[in-house]
Amino acid sequence: MTNEGNPAQALAERIVAGGEATPEEMRRLVETAAKDDLFAAAHQVTEAFKAEVFDFCVILNARCGTCSENCKWCAQSAHWKTACDTWGLKSVEACVAAAKEAEANGAVRFGLVTSGRGLAAGDVEALCAAIRRIRAETSLACCGSFGLVGEADLAKLKAAGLARVHCNLETAPSRFARLCTTHTVAEKVATLKAAKRLGLEVCCGGILGMGETPGELVEFAFALKEIAPDSIPVNVLHPIPGTPLGERPFLSEEEILTGIAVLRLVNPRTPLRFAGGRRDMSDATPARSSRRRGRTSRTTASSRWRRVTRSRAPGAEGCPLGTDRRGIGC
Repeated sequence: MTNEGNPAQALAERIVAGGEATPEEMRRLVETAAKDDLFAAAHQVTEAFKAEVFDFCVILNARCGTCSENCKWCAQSAHWKTACDTWGLKSVEACVAAAKEAEANGAVRFGLVTSGRGLAAGDVEALCAAIRRIRAETSLACCGSFGLVGEADLAKLKAAGLARVHCNLETAPSRFARLCTTHTVAEKVATLKAAKRLGLEVCCGGILGMGETPGELVEFAFALKEIAPDSIPVNVLHPIPGTPLGERPFLSEEEILTGIAVLRLVNPRTPLRFAGGRRDMSDATPARSSRRRGRTSRTTASSRWRRVTRSRAPGAEGCPLGTDRRGIGC
């Protein structure tokens, strides 16, 4: 029996059997396939490779705001006038206390996130001290999102007990320069490659809803495949007033699901971590999208959302803080 009339299902069956999607067929599916067929294909792949564990992660915004980088989506950039609170690097005691609270609430991973382009020497020493304490006083795996970090500093952080490094591509490489000009995708990839050389796990994903075209969505998914991260955080843009993207419309749930489906079909075995913007992935979203954009019924979109996301993806992971309304990245 063939699935010539349903290329999305045919692709799903090929992936489950060990095959892979190609950029050309993914672009064709995104542009021409019925959305229900695309979502069903992603669900089929999820069901085939899912794990039966939920990897619950909590992050601490260990330094907030006054960032030198000009990322157009981010409330923490010093280039934009937003309502973002600011604070310096939290103390070791504050980091350890937050980690203990996260563990008490069921987390198995704890991530330290700092605003800024990277880390100064003093930052590295302070974070190493915090990581050593967290590893000694809890059972949590430690993750870090510290911007652009060189191999020498990553080695120090690993020696202190860091297990995973987070650095998002954010969007398709061909689009990134239109959203940020103070650093490049190549610099991000260099950080990820350095982490991998040291034997650190890497977490790399991005943000849906920053104006990407269907072709750029596919490009983004395959760029992540080339990096082969251990986890892909999927954020959805929550437009922050005062940023250049502050007036962008919210994505409809159908658009969100399309992005997730593409990421799943291109990266079938990689855990997808639903992070920033989860509060917009709710039953209220279709109604809000309908009001703002004149489409998407509550019943149809909500049922699709439950259908595609109800199953835990391979090694499914959750990040309960993610990107909040200040634009903090997970």
